[in-house]
Amino acid sequence: MSDEPSFTLGIEEEYLLIDPETMDLAADPPESVLERAQAAAPDQIVTPEFLRAQIEVGTRVCATVSEARRSLTELRRAVRDAVASEGLAFAAASTHPFAEWSLQHPTRKERYETLARDLQSVVRRLLICGMHVHVCIEDEELRIDLMNQARYFLPHLLALTTSSPFWQGRRSGLQSYRLTVFDALPRTGMPEAFGSWAEYDRLVKQFIHVGVIEDASKLWWDIRPSAKFPTIEMRVADVCTDIDDAITVAALYLCILRMLWRLKRSNQRWRIYPAALIRENRWLAMRHGAQGKLVDFGRGAQVPFADLIEEILELIAEDAEALGCQNEVRHARTIAMRGTSANRQMKTFEDRLAAGDDDRTALKAVVAELVENTSAGLD
Repeated sequence: MSDEPSFTLGIEEEYLLIDPETMDLAADPPESVLERAQAAAPDQIVTPEFLRAQIEVGTRVCATVSEARRSLTELRRAVRDAVASEGLAFAAASTHPFAEWSLQHPTRKERYETLARDLQSVVRRLLICGMHVHVCIEDEELRIDLMNQARYFLPHLLALTTSSPFWQGRRSGLQSYRLTVFDALPRTGMPEAFGSWAEYDRLVKQFIHVGVIEDASKLWWDIRPSAKFPTIEMRVADVCTDIDDAITVAALYLCILRMLWRLKRSNQRWRIYPAALIRENRWLAMRHGAQGKLVDFGRGAQVPFADLIEEILELIAEDAEALGCQNEVRHARTIAMRGTSANRQMKTFEDRLAAGDDDRTALKAVVAELVENTSAGLD
């Protein structure tokens, strides 16, 4: 068994740029927004996304969850101040409640132009935002082994993050509509288990050899070995509107990986479930979020999500203590009790309709609340 991994982490988030007068997307924002945000966070990552109405950020490599919070807070503050200087706002939500994807402008960048050419309308409607969490696992074989086992917990992490209940001005009926859009791309969804790093590497080389990808960065699975870093990258999550929720999900993911490593160190392991079963829980998380149920495959029954969170917190208690993030992971109880951004968006929408607003006015109120909550607690 290899030495203990470093378990450093990094968080990536994607945001929507908002016109505060119309509450619609800022389809053609000035390039100075990116420049200003990057200047305010020079040792972190600020980049354009596929559509110009989006912006992506990435924290520095963080040794602790507390450091990750500081880093992400700095990035959100940098984006807030940069967009405000241009008369704009921003929101952390995985879909905009009423914006039309067909009216958006793609970013002029070679990688994105290639994607648009290769994937056509499937990628042009990619008006969605997500959150990715990287955890460093230096050993390649261990990286694959822990990734295989961690797949089981991805629906649970998704359920805690749902923030995309609307699409194109309509209620989707889902808590995370984002994944229905993203799943239209090739090489997405829940990966199968790999027997070794060599097996994974052979698959990547086969894809490259036949010319369907240039490198492993175009494997857009819900979880993957990063193509850039020695990390396992969790990609299933919606972007969290509340920064506290984002940090909780990152801390949970970190602790789950450490728990799985700890089991392996003791010659134990989490059961490897078929991808088809995990995909079913993924669907339940998309549909019902944190206030629904997921299947406990050991029990053979659907269980309230709040109960499953209690079980996970018990499983990772030792790891949360070792990593110094007990308070962060416990916040998962609060999310399960009061709901996610998706629940709050729907409540605001329904409350405004009940007060006499039409659909468009109610949806504008939802966006205004998203903008406010995205920046809450940054100062």
